[in-house]
Amino acid sequence: MIKTVFIKYINNFRGFSTEIKVLALATFINRAGAMVVPFLSKYMLEELHFTYSQIGWVMVFFGIGSFLGTWFSGKLVDSVGFYKIMMFSLFGTGALFIVLQFLTTFTSFCIGVLILTTISDLYRPAMLVSIDTYSKREERTRALSLVRSSVNLGFMFGPLIGGIIINVFGYSNLFYIDGLTCISSIFLFTYFVKEKKSPFKLKKFEHLKEEESILSDKPFLMHLVITLITGILFFQIFTTLSLYYKEEYQFSSLGTGMFLALNGILVLLFELPIVNYVEKNKINRLLVISYGVLAMAISYLMIVIGNNVFLLVLMMIFMTLGVMLTFPFANNFVKERSLKKQEGKFMAVFTMSYSVAQIISTKTGMEIIAAYGYRTNWIALTLLGFFGFFLAYRLINIVNREREEIKEKIIQSFFIKGKN
Repeated sequence: MIKTVFIKYINNFRGFSTEIKVLALATFINRAGAMVVPFLSKYMLEELHFTYSQIGWVMVFFGIGSFLGTWFSGKLVDSVGFYKIMMFSLFGTGALFIVLQFLTTFTSFCIGVLILTTISDLYRPAMLVSIDTYSKREERTRALSLVRSSVNLGFMFGPLIGGIIINVFGYSNLFYIDGLTCISSIFLFTYFVKEKKSPFKLKKFEHLKEEESILSDKPFLMHLVITLITGILFFQIFTTLSLYYKEEYQFSSLGTGMFLALNGILVLLFELPIVNYVEKNKINRLLVISYGVLAMAISYLMIVIGNNVFLLVLMMIFMTLGVMLTFPFANNFVKERSLKKQEGKFMAVFTMSYSVAQIISTKTGMEIIAAYGYRTNWIALTLLGFFGFFLAYRLINIVNREREEIKEKIIQSFFIKGKN
């Protein structure tokens, strides 16, 4: 029985091209090296002695850099190509992580974080386009989930290793190791994966005109708002929640890392099987996304209910479930609506919504905590999550109605042609 379950689980990872496997492995190395990020708020509080407000402002610059990076990437992917952008981003990120430890004033740290995240987030839209290039059309969602699993596996080991390094060697060595692992992933990727142009373009939706702006697509805009909400809910587990572990439960860096690793373990075990199940049974992806947003709302409700470690574990389980049900399928929805020759722009606007979420999430969270305490922040996030669930469920009806209208237009066009 156990052997059968194990074989079925392993089968979820089969059938991918060599390039996709190497991309996943390189991304794992890169993400495992991003040990600084989960501890950035703690580092600023404990080592640099920044106030809550200052930490909030640094994370605003973190989000602005992410926004700029994805915007530039969207502009460049369709012209320069994803491969060069990814290589530049990995090298620049590694170098800047090493430099960041020497910036100790509030102003210099803000500038450093801004430049770091701008270069770092050139990677994301380019990487998403690379998945299309190196995977078969019918395997895109699975390929994305494989890469996401490698990201979460990296986040699983990263916080654990990072917590150990901080406890034994301090923050300084953490920055060096983080930077070097980012750079090392370049050699793996360039050795096994050669630059290649996408062999096809995504299909064009006939109900959208080529000359129209991306922002004229109302379901896409609504989806961006839902993505923004899920991003706000998700990013606080690496910022305000990390501080909450320390201040309310006196967790060490290693203890915080172990809690964050729970998210990565669950995603590694269950995300790809969930995606396969949804794809094989042709379950409405927007319905899956709506349930994911609901799970995120419930996750924060868990720590509103009471103050104990068991509820913290439940919170992380529901949050991880929400991540597994929203992130892979949210990306897929955007790809399906991409206009011909505008794939990079669509993906950039989509990923920029996460950048905006980063800006809003940490700053507002820190300000609410400073003024009203942690509990008020968790209540606000719970209510925001339930609102996101309402919007996601509403989007299902809008898209279904849109599809019916397209079918009617196609039928009418046949009749018109027949008369002529």
